[in-house]
Amino acid sequence: MMEVTASTLGRQRFLRGLEADQLDALAATAAEVMFPAGTRMCAEGGHTARFWLLESGYAALDVQVPGESPAVIGTVGIGAILGWSWLLPPYRWEFGAVCVSEVKAIEFCAPAVRACCAADPALAHELTRRLLTVVAQRVRGTRATLVAKSALA
Repeated sequence: MMEVTASTLGRQRFLRGLEADQLDALAATAAEVMFPAGTRMCAEGGHTARFWLLESGYAALDVQVPGESPAVIGTVGIGAILGWSWLLPPYRWEFGAVCVSEVKAIEFCAPAVRACCAADPALAHELTRRLLTVVAQRVRGTRATLVAKSALA
């Protein structure tokens, strides 16, 4: 794993515009990682110890369907955040994710980021606001996928 700087984080779409001290605090919780294609980054129901900002590559988001393979409900790619369940108890993934291609990402230690948020309510507010935007986009995307699939059935 490689060290991440505040400058690197400040260039990420999701974090752009945060204060320098907030970026410094987040950088202390982050490292650069690589995942080969086919790697499961997270599994639905698993504990959320980490989350990622993707710098390259793509991951498929999936949900377990009883008696079947996981159903892909969307993808995330360059510039996207993967993971929002780390923010609220019980800290369990609401979906899974598998690398479609090799993925280079900035990985954050979720408990350390929660500690940063507890120490800086403005950071907590801003990350929550940004994550809610992501959640809303993913819900709309999932809805569109389900509507399209039902039209084909």
